[in-house]
Amino acid sequence: MKKFILALMLLGAPALAEPNTRGWYTHDAMGCMMMRECTKGVVQINSIADLANYYGDDKKFELVGEEFDALMKPLKEIGVGVYIAPEKYFVPGHRGVYFTVGNNFFLNDKFVHRPSVLMTVMRHEGWHVVQDCMAGTVKNNLIAIVMPEEVVPPVWREQAERNYPADAVPWEAEAKWAGWEDGMTQAGLDACAKGAPWETYEPTPLTRAWLIENNYIKE
Repeated sequence: MKKFILALMLLGAPALAEPNTRGWYTHDAMGCMMMRECTKGVVQINSIADLANYYGDDKKFELVGEEFDALMKPLKEIGVGVYIAPEKYFVPGHRGVYFTVGNNFFLNDKFVHRPSVLMTVMRHEGWHVVQDCMAGTVKNNLIAIVMPEEVVPPVWREQAERNYPADAVPWEAEAKWAGWEDGMTQAGLDACAKGAPWETYEPTPLTRAWLIENNYIKE
């Protein structure tokens, strides 16, 4: 089982009030945010009302509020925090990132002010949580694909191959699919919140071997 940390994270980011070794829009800045060492302007989100308050617009997110709050429910039960942060903390092009070490994910405020983008990112990063659960528990740093790679529609694999390193493609292809598939992430998070997502999703052979080896399931 691969030990895979998403988004090329720098786990050794220095404990700074603000990242300044390589400036904003760098892996240093993003790593510092994900390690919760850089917190200025980083706001925890517990509901769609919090997001509306962040942007100062009570009406903007009404159409997606029900789904957003439904996703937040199992995330809270699993123990995953959701934060919104200024664009400067992110490497350019990153709309969000899930951190398996801290079990938090972070939304880039440049992008998620648009409701449709918000929900795509929530579903995408939420699926990475499902992958984290599928490796036994979110309390380790492992992350597993949930479905056989051949099940993922080719369009999402092709997009992942264009945008991610080769060793990240299986995870990202699934997450891209989940980002656009109604109900997929919700079902996965609900299964995760129950404590044993492998009872809902048949583990791949490598994942099954890991789960057996670590006493999550019996042969």
